[in-house]
Amino acid sequence: MSMIYQLYQANMDVLDPLRVLARGSADLLTRLAGGTPGFDALRPFGAALDVLADLRTTHRRPDFGFDRIAVGNRDMAVREEALDSTPFATLLHFAKDEAPVQPRMLVVAPMSGHFSTLLRGTVRTLLAEHDVCITDWHNARDVRMADGRFGFDDFVDHIIRFLEVMAADGRPVHIMAVCQPAVAVLAAVALMAQHGNRAQPRSMTLMAGPIDTRKNPTEVNRLANEHDIDWFEQNLIGTVPMRYPGAFRRVYPGFLQLGAFMAMNLDRHVRAHIEYYRNLVEENGESAAAHRRFYDEYMAVMDLPAEFYLETVQRVFQDHDLPLGRLSWRGETVKPGAIRRTALLTVEGELDDICGIGQTVAAQDLCTGIRPAMKRHHLQTGAGHYGVFNGKRWTKEIYPLIRTMVQMTG
Repeated sequence: MSMIYQLYQANMDVLDPLRVLARGSADLLTRLAGGTPGFDALRPFGAALDVLADLRTTHRRPDFGFDRIAVGNRDMAVREEALDSTPFATLLHFAKDEAPVQPRMLVVAPMSGHFSTLLRGTVRTLLAEHDVCITDWHNARDVRMADGRFGFDDFVDHIIRFLEVMAADGRPVHIMAVCQPAVAVLAAVALMAQHGNRAQPRSMTLMAGPIDTRKNPTEVNRLANEHDIDWFEQNLIGTVPMRYPGAFRRVYPGFLQLGAFMAMNLDRHVRAHIEYYRNLVEENGESAAAHRRFYDEYMAVMDLPAEFYLETVQRVFQDHDLPLGRLSWRGETVKPGAIRRTALLTVEGELDDICGIGQTVAAQDLCTGIRPAMKRHHLQTGAGHYGVFNGKRWTKEIYPLIRTMVQMTG
């Protein structure tokens, strides 16, 4: 059994006191350099210690931080409430008590090593004109062994369950999948159509998701096929240390996923930290604060249940079950062609190095039962993976397409 988690935890236990010391020393040197004549030369040393103190992962879920949002010409309070919860996820609702009736939108966040707060910018844009819920996945290392396993089929179960909760009063619901859960969302909507479930969403948006990874494979896709599934299980699966509620649960550690993502763009991250150091030395507070906000989020990781990770690698990236018509859920074949009542929008980024062009639009051909007038695909020029659901291109060019589809389908 892999000892990777125990080695990581031992390393953190050794380095954490040193980082605390570096943080305290950085604060002291910065105060001296800023307020004591003749101590300006200390600023570079304080900046270096500041950078060192920030180079660490955490397992603390950041806050969404939505206190108020502009709705039309009004500024409204936003509060978070749990509409439903299981040991593995919370259906988190961003309630606006004074808002008019708005279309309901379920945002399905990826379970891929980061918390759902990574979609803060996505949700913020939606909030003004939609009644938004998000799948707030729980860190697997905090889920007790007694709560059982969590595999791909359980992920699909949660999507169906949460849609049913949101549609319980008869109001229509729309759904959006960001990245990895696109396959599970398409499967869930197909199964709901096959069963005649009344909570079927009116529209489904799949954004930068791996529907068919045989098309224009990226480095992520190639890595998934370099080894068989036994290699992934033997080398990338660890057990949660005893100190945590999920002790002995088998997980794919979030720090491994983070390391893989950072390795893909290592030069970019190195340049970002060099620029951060320079901003600290030059007392460019606004730029330094923006760096901290991004990396506080980016370095906050969550562990994935081993079953879910391994089944996703095998079903989605190695065996291509969905596009080959072999995907099953609890023994039942998933049939995307059964979807008829749900409009479909697929979105891809021109510069996406995680989910290649063609992988998400493949859903259009699989959903043969949806009328052409209810389908649309959008390729966003100039956008990488994260630019599809965050930033100016998302807000100004992609979101209006979603808003239009929601308005057209009710």
